[in-house]
Amino acid sequence: MKTGIKKVKLHVRKDDSVVVISGNDKGKAGKVLKVYPQKCRVIVEGVNIRKRHMKPTQTQPQGAIIEREFPIHASNVKKS
Repeated sequence: MKTGIKKVKLHVRKDDSVVVISGNDKGKAGKVLKVYPQKCRVIVEGVNIRKRHMKPTQTQPQGAIIEREFPIHASNVKKS
C-alpha cells in the first residue's frame, strides 16, 4: 500500500508564462522552469530569489554565494 503519494494535476506546465498573484513577488512575471506536482509547487524564472552559500570546491576554492530561484506554491501563480 502506497502512502503519502497523491496524484495532482496542476493548471501550469513547464515553459508556461505566468504572473505571481500573491506573496512577496506579487506582480512579477516569468516562465515556469520546473514543476513539482506532488508538492504543488513551481519554480518561476526571476521569482523567489534566495541566496545560497556554497562550500569551497576545486573550481571555486573560496566558496561562493549564489542566487537562485526557489519553489513557490502553484496556487500563487496564474497563466498570462
